Amino acid sequence: MTSSETIFGIDSREAFERLALEIFRRQAVACAPYREYLALIGVEPQQVRHSGEIPHLPIELFKSHEVYCGDREPEAVFTSSATTGMTSSRHAMQSLALYEAAFRGSFRTFYGDPARWSLYALLPNYLRRKGSSLVYMADRLISDCGSGGFYLDDCEALLRDMAADPKPKILLGVSYALWDLVEQYAPKLHDTVVMETGGMKGYREEIPKEEFHRILCEAFGVKEIHSEYGMAELTSQAYSQGGNRFRCPAWMRVTVRDINDPFCTLPAGSRGGLNITDLANWWSCAFIQTADTGRVAADGSFVIEGRIDRSDIRGCNLLVQ
Repeated sequence: MTSSETIFGIDSREAFERLALEIFRRQAVACAPYREYLALIGVEPQQVRHSGEIPHLPIELFKSHEVYCGDREPEAVFTSSATTGMTSSRHAMQSLALYEAAFRGSFRTFYGDPARWSLYALLPNYLRRKGSSLVYMADRLISDCGSGGFYLDDCEALLRDMAADPKPKILLGVSYALWDLVEQYAPKLHDTVVMETGGMKGYREEIPKEEFHRILCEAFGVKEIHSEYGMAELTSQAYSQGGNRFRCPAWMRVTVRDINDPFCTLPAGSRGGLNITDLANWWSCAFIQTADTGRVAADGSFVIEGRIDRSDIRGCNLLVQ
């Protein structure tokens, strides 16, 4: 069994490569849906010699199968947001401690010690349902920060409390709630990072992310909008600190595949479907073929451009363009 120190202590390409192959060979046997998928596409795990050859599991299988290889009952099952009549994805988490280490490690990578921040969460649709990994993460980070809190619909209290808070602040909000906030109040924020997560969830029209960020910047009086990229099927998160360009922690990697040939990996700069390797998905499947489209740069950073046609609209961080 690997340890969290092994996953979150990755410090080189070679270390990532070794652990990716170790996790692949384990999950190719222990994770039944992944094992069956590899058999269907004719991949023999022992013939896979480097991480670039590892097949990624279609994310839709988290809706129809139990993608889990834990050795005991999970401590939590996170679910994706879904519109009426749609099936939610389910991600069983054997160890909440592992999840906490992942999101704390991701946050510290890009924002440093949480204690220097106050975190204010405007996540109404997530708070109204059970099983949200985002709510769990925000709750623990608010505790780590020691200040901030959740605000359901009370925007006046949110703005009042933020204005009285002397610490640097992060306002983490689902996209449609941030749009509602700027339309109703157009507050000028000070010493605040505005971070959006998730799309409009059917509450507002979908518009290009660049246009949406311009609206928020003008209303809040900030230079850029940060973003958090996560989903129920992942344990880790990527962050954009402006310009819709996301960066991953060391144990997470994004590549691009040909939309018409999911087994063809494209070179840096190409547009295609995004594949994510999240080595913190130790108890499920670390190799996920998402329904998002985008481009990955040579340095590993990536931009999101939309969703693959006919994919379900669900709770992850993008606005369809």
